[in-house]
Amino acid sequence: MPDIALLLAGLGLAAMSIYLFVSTLMSNNTDANALAWASGNEPAKSKSPIVNFSRPLVHNFTLQHAARIKNPEYRKRIEKKLLTAGLSQELNVDEFIGLQVLWGIMLPIVLIILKFTLGLGFPYWFCIGIGLFGAYFPHMYCAMQTNQRYLSVICDLPFFIDLLALSTEAGLDFINGIQRIVDKAEDSVLASELGTVLKDIKLGSSRADSLKAFAKRLDIPEITSFVAVVNDADFTGASIAQVLKDQSEQMRMERFVRAEKAGARASQLMLVPMIIFVMPAVFIVVFAPVILQFFYGGN
Repeated sequence: MPDIALLLAGLGLAAMSIYLFVSTLMSNNTDANALAWASGNEPAKSKSPIVNFSRPLVHNFTLQHAARIKNPEYRKRIEKKLLTAGLSQELNVDEFIGLQVLWGIMLPIVLIILKFTLGLGFPYWFCIGIGLFGAYFPHMYCAMQTNQRYLSVICDLPFFIDLLALSTEAGLDFINGIQRIVDKAEDSVLASELGTVLKDIKLGSSRADSLKAFAKRLDIPEITSFVAVVNDADFTGASIAQVLKDQSEQMRMERFVRAEKAGARASQLMLVPMIIFVMPAVFIVVFAPVILQFFYGGN
């Protein structure tokens, strides 16, 4: 029975693959303009070799079908994920959905082919689970990139704000202070995003709007707070240098509190391996002689 179910699942996936392939060959290129990037340029090369490997397959087989998914809420969620993960220049929404369709179908087909050709003994539900994993993998990739960006920004932000405060105290205005920091800083997420802020300002955007877009791209509470404080100081006419100093001190305090919480949580997590591995060994050493003496008496 499991073999029959697996065979039917394989036939269904194969039929779906044939449908995608044939419909792609028979379709015209009227949707090409709709799928093109707004800039008209090719997307940047992804940092993931899996995405780079899959992109030609997506463009040839699944991209047109991904464009038919018109759910606006789902597309907005994907667009926000790509923006906060820093992948908006590498992937668009259609490519993201195309990757989901491709991996959700391709991985189970590969497993089914391996099962019947090599006689592997994994159950049919394993193929379904791998298909679901493949469809969800783009979301996992975005989450990993977002977490890496978050850690990088949180580590660099107090230092950047200190440098910005020193620059403004030395006589530079806020924008020139950012420019100097970006020129001198090593390549990092925060330096790259501040460089984007400068580009937006040079293209005619106001400082407040550029900083709000900066906070939206990163979607980090500390960045949102920093942007709100800077814009408020600009609106009220307060000293920007003193505001930056206070903000840097507050962020260092918050980072210290986070480190304390992480240390307390680590000590709690250490109890699990101690209970599983250490305590049984201690019980054996302590109680084994007593138990042996109880069973064998004085002998």
